Amino acid sequence: MRRSQVQEMISAGESTTVEFKRKFTEPEKMAKELTAFANTKGGYLLIGIDDDKRIVGISSEKEIMIDVERACHFYCDPPLIYDLYIMPFDRVDIAIVHVLESEHRPHFVRNPQKPDESKVYIRQGEESVAASKEMIRILRGMRPDAKPLMISISDKERSLFDFIEKKGRATVRDFSTLVNISDRRAARLLVRLVRAGILNIHTNEQYDYYTLVERPN
Repeated sequence: MRRSQVQEMISAGESTTVEFKRKFTEPEKMAKELTAFANTKGGYLLIGIDDDKRIVGISSEKEIMIDVERACHFYCDPPLIYDLYIMPFDRVDIAIVHVLESEHRPHFVRNPQKPDESKVYIRQGEESVAASKEMIRILRGMRPDAKPLMISISDKERSLFDFIEKKGRATVRDFSTLVNISDRRAARLLVRLVRAGILNIHTNEQYDYYTLVERPN
């Protein structure tokens, strides 16, 4: 990794693929950020960089190496593959953890005290947010070993497309109410349409919503 590349990331600020941390905190919190990258488009966690882009550095290279290894292998399920770089920068060292978009998603963040409460995170802009059940199904469907998808377009789907064209978006509840089916069935159909490349799914802190994929003219 080149110094100029890191300087560009710092100057550009946090994004879907870049996160700053002043210091390494609890491994579980670091696992949240790193799995969110792996579950989305991949990314870089820069340790020793403040939120205001100020370079503060790390205190111990050895501790960072141990902590990152623990976060990626003990707190991530399945474990993450990563690259760790220690780079001299303005008389201090910073650490850069690079995680690729994973073929084994979804990656969960384990809760050692409460294994049943493991969570999946994705990147949404500059934030790592909890993934919904629908998003987790979509992540599973994107794996190379996922079963081939067969889909047909019925009146239900056509009604949904008309609704989205008029309103701009639709939620699971919008779809279920529109065509008089259960929320569970509506969610399954929406997931299939996302996997087929017909719809986009968008996540915020409250709910998911769906939009039509724009087609080239």
